[in-house]
Amino acid sequence: MKIIDKYILKRYLGTFSVMLLMFIPIGIVIDISEKVNKMIENKVPLSDILIYYLDFIVYFANLLFPIFLFLSVIWFTSKLANNTEIIAILSSGISFNRFLRPFFIGATIVSLFALIMGFYLVPAASKGFNDFRYKNLKGDSRDRATSDIFRQINKDECIYVSNYNYLSQTGFHFAYEKFEGNKLLYKINANRIKYNTETKKYVLYNYTKRTIGLKDDNLQSEDKKIMAFNFEPDDLTPVVYIAETMSIGDLNTFINKEREKGNANISTYLVVFYKKFSLPISAFILTIIAVAVSSMKRRGGMGINLAIGVVVAFTFIFFDKIFGTLAEKSSFHPFIAVWIPNFVFGILAIYLLRNAKR
Repeated sequence: MKIIDKYILKRYLGTFSVMLLMFIPIGIVIDISEKVNKMIENKVPLSDILIYYLDFIVYFANLLFPIFLFLSVIWFTSKLANNTEIIAILSSGISFNRFLRPFFIGATIVSLFALIMGFYLVPAASKGFNDFRYKNLKGDSRDRATSDIFRQINKDECIYVSNYNYLSQTGFHFAYEKFEGNKLLYKINANRIKYNTETKKYVLYNYTKRTIGLKDDNLQSEDKKIMAFNFEPDDLTPVVYIAETMSIGDLNTFINKEREKGNANISTYLVVFYKKFSLPISAFILTIIAVAVSSMKRRGGMGINLAIGVVVAFTFIFFDKIFGTLAEKSSFHPFIAVWIPNFVFGILAIYLLRNAKR
């Protein structure tokens, strides 16, 4: 690696690190100001608060990683341009493509770091972050599916609940179907079902069971029936953010199981899965755009480059959130939704890079 590579790479990684160290404390201060009253009111132990903010740092850094990276590259590349260092580098016979090499090395390092974080560190931080919020700040009223819940427990068992209250462990208009291949053996219905956490069994009210016979069906009914099923409330209504708390291997296994169960939230889990791969790739795209935008010396100086950088960075985040939500709430394919921002901004990066070379 030549001196110029070491010089630019040092500035690339150094500025990115400083940007993180500058904005993370700001994020912590803002978060504390919003939650301090609740923490005092609920008498949250100091040790829990410290652990929460360690998780917050990882969660916050991963969430705003594209903005931090983009602004840091804009910042130090603009300084190189204003000091005419880029002109000196190119005038010495180094091509623009050769000038970009240390930027790509830096993007590779950051991408690998983001990939490892997304696979292993961020899930653990996300679990701690969300568990703390719901336990100490929101009264444990976690975001869960509460209506029209359908699950295929396995290939022979299906359940349905029209509404489910996780806090009271109570569901309404419960239906259970038992199959043998494609043949329905029996069906159980209940107006209300309640889970007993001590016995690990369910209490069914206004219970009816219809057993399918060759000629006639057998109908049984009871006002109250205690039964054991091969599922628990967490299987019935997993928290919405559960995919964020799993490592890449666990998430892949979880998605396959939920797909077999017919989980309606499968798109939400797939968006999280695909983002673990798309986010590191965005480091290369944003680096190219940042260099192309800020490598020319402008009349407005660094301020103009930073203004352009802020607009582009927040537009990227906007696209990412819009298409992610679209995939979760509609039939739009999650893979396409997650990769559209990278595709669109990848085309923009190629266009800006060609102009910058001129």
